[in-house]
Amino acid sequence: MRRLLPLLLALTSFAAETGSPVGKFQQLETTLPSPSPQRLATGAPGAGYWQNRADYDIRAELDDEKKTLSAEATVTYHNTSPDALEYLWVQLDQNYFAQGADSRAAPNQKRGVDLKKFSYSALDRLLAYQKYDGELMITRLTDAEGRGLPHAVVKTMLRLDLPKPLKPGEDFVFRIAWTYPINDAKRIMARTGYEFFKADGNHIYTIAQWFPRMAAYTDYAGWINKQFLGTGEFTLEFGDYKVALTVPDDHVVAATGLLKNPDEVLTPVQRERLAQARQETKRPVFVVTPEEAKAAEKGRPKGKKTWRFEAGNVRDFAFASSRKFIWDAMAVAGTQVDGQPVMAMSLYPKEGMPLWDKYSTHAVAHAIEVYSRHTFDYPYPVAWSVNGAIGGMEYPMICFNGPRPETDGTYPERTKYALIGVIIHEVGHNYFPMIVNSDERQWTWMDEGLNSFLESLAEAEWEDHWKPRRDSRGLIDYMRGKDRVAAMTNSESIIDLGPNAYGQPTAALTILRENVLGREAFDHAFKTYARRWMFKRPTPADFFRTMEDASGVDLDWFWRGWFYGVDHVDVSVDEVRWLQLDTRDPAVEKPKSKAEREALPKSLSKERNALLPKRVDRFPELKDFYDGFDEATVLPGDRKKYEALLKELEEARIDPSLLRTKQNLYVFELSNVGGLVTPVPLRLEYTDGSQEELLLPAEIWRFNTEKTSKVHLTPKELRSVTFDPRQELMDADVENNFWPRRAVKTKLQLFKDEKPANPMREVTKPEPAAGKDGAKK
Repeated sequence: MRRLLPLLLALTSFAAETGSPVGKFQQLETTLPSPSPQRLATGAPGAGYWQNRADYDIRAELDDEKKTLSAEATVTYHNTSPDALEYLWVQLDQNYFAQGADSRAAPNQKRGVDLKKFSYSALDRLLAYQKYDGELMITRLTDAEGRGLPHAVVKTMLRLDLPKPLKPGEDFVFRIAWTYPINDAKRIMARTGYEFFKADGNHIYTIAQWFPRMAAYTDYAGWINKQFLGTGEFTLEFGDYKVALTVPDDHVVAATGLLKNPDEVLTPVQRERLAQARQETKRPVFVVTPEEAKAAEKGRPKGKKTWRFEAGNVRDFAFASSRKFIWDAMAVAGTQVDGQPVMAMSLYPKEGMPLWDKYSTHAVAHAIEVYSRHTFDYPYPVAWSVNGAIGGMEYPMICFNGPRPETDGTYPERTKYALIGVIIHEVGHNYFPMIVNSDERQWTWMDEGLNSFLESLAEAEWEDHWKPRRDSRGLIDYMRGKDRVAAMTNSESIIDLGPNAYGQPTAALTILRENVLGREAFDHAFKTYARRWMFKRPTPADFFRTMEDASGVDLDWFWRGWFYGVDHVDVSVDEVRWLQLDTRDPAVEKPKSKAEREALPKSLSKERNALLPKRVDRFPELKDFYDGFDEATVLPGDRKKYEALLKELEEARIDPSLLRTKQNLYVFELSNVGGLVTPVPLRLEYTDGSQEELLLPAEIWRFNTEKTSKVHLTPKELRSVTFDPRQELMDADVENNFWPRRAVKTKLQLFKDEKPANPMREVTKPEPAAGKDGAKK
């Protein structure tokens, strides 16, 4: 009986290999900062939450001839913190380009310079960078009454020493003036600059990080004054902006905020077109037509115009200016801000057609529609997409995007998807971090990762067969690399920013949504996080805690693995054991054992020996003389033992019919080779051709994170088992996903890839006709 009970219990539960709890399932509370009145244990902002603000009144002038920017600003800083501040820190990110900048001495070269791949263009950029001194020169810094203020420029930061401590609830007003030369963004690659068009002698300016911006003072780290080295982006305070931009009078300008003086800078026809665009939600309306932009390219300015913009509750301000711009616009369906529809708008030169006029503004509207469903309603009046030299960069209400058609007006498919994808991504940044205002300087993944995840949802709704810009196999190669750092690493110390801060969090959140929480629970929790932290500054702990609080699921193992660790997913289906229940009935088991032995494979020797004549064949009269015994015969002793067993089961109140359960019992032996704790989706194929899918929760590893087992009862006979059958968990080695093992097909290339095909060119640009000699004309 002692031997029987464990077998019977195994039919209802099968214990994994035991072991003491391991760190991968330990609670995160020992790692996360303690909850406080500012940040609650639920992940929500508390009653004591605060954040400082800064308002700006800026007047700036763009000199198209000298390619310089000069400006002055009045800044009002509001101290809503409980602390008295002796000084203020101001970001001078433009000093990234100064001759003595740390970025020059410690360039962002990842794994060093590969001289074998050092190109002419790389050398050209290096020489241009060497000559360019882009330091932001401060020409005046005073208080509101014009008295000079002591200050110190510390590389990309400025410390402003206050006349007296700024007490909680007090404001401080200062005035600052500055100038700097604008960089050639094609040669000195950054997030800002101008693009020169040799054919017509004009420029497109996409200007950002152009004014002294207040650094953030926080409850969790004090002043965020870590130097800007080029990777860790920007940690900023919200405020209200009034900005006057003076440019050549033939320029068209887009900027953060609403244009407040359209009567002064737009023609009556342009204003009429803009009003028409507010009524259109399906097809953009040209506010500045391609013909008007081409005419402007050929002319020269007669003077200057000042474009005035206002933006409320934003954390930054950027703008674009050029005489080359075509402008189209339409309203985003179903949106309202202050009684007006949100406007999706695009600026691009003729070089952007026919790609930009087809897709840009539609992609802006699509991003707002999808992101708003997953987070909160878009709260700003406008969203711009601007074509220029910047490949992709985001600011409140405006973003810069680079993809263009070929010079002949055609474009390969990947350029189309690159443009749509980058616009969705950069417009999406309005939600993260422009509104959910995370600390970019410290945690890149909090905006890039969450935004890339939402981008993937928006791309899936663009069309059925979206072709992603990033290959998941490349991410898998990254995740099994030996020099990875955790996603929680400071932004300036991440060696592979793309996969670390964009791809890996996207994969993690997709798995969390599809394989751990399910869509309904995940979407509720994610939306809760977004709405809790609108116009506030969350930390990773606030995100982790909110997702658990709103979903009702302990996810500490998940955050540890995907955000604090460097393991990867690699689960091996080591073995599948097939057990059939021993009924202990000799009338059943003895014939079955005989049949099984007879069904065993016969060796070649046995097969040959079977052909030999036997003694009883030569002497038939001996058959009755020799004893004969059938091993399947049920003996009286066998019957008595079985009857005694049945009685014992009845006394133990165990139903004897349990012994006649007609089920196959399989035990799946699994190994966690990669180390990253993961759910275990399995596909089971049976010999009758049917299939079944199981999803085992990650908690199956909680007692032993290296090996585990799972029992499976089925009346069917199993043919095969596959882990991660949909290949959605980023498993690094698919060959060990199968039982029994099977060969995995891979491609072998013996030549270099050719340039991607451009079907559009082949369709729209026919082959030249052949001449009399057969040569193409």
